[in-house]
Amino acid sequence: MNKAELVDAIVAESGATKSTVAEVLKSFEDVVVTNVSKGEKIVLSGFLSFERVDRKARTARNPQTGEAIQVKASKAPKVSIGSTFKKAVKGN
Repeated sequence: MNKAELVDAIVAESGATKSTVAEVLKSFEDVVVTNVSKGEKIVLSGFLSFERVDRKARTARNPQTGEAIQVKASKAPKVSIGSTFKKAVKGN
């Protein structure tokens, strides 16, 4: 399911207008991206959580040559699945 199909499914489920659902979904994305990039954690209990993780600098190996290379410290997004969502997918 892509974003347009998700909007259509929410419209069918909620009865809201398509433009309202698209606007709310866009706002949700903006809020999540803005706050997670600042280092804040967003939790939708039982569903998903979004956070930023800091990766330390490390030494890795080039798989072709075996040469050691330095990987810089970085920041990365992390999304975790909530227990209610996991149970629903497993069929519990």
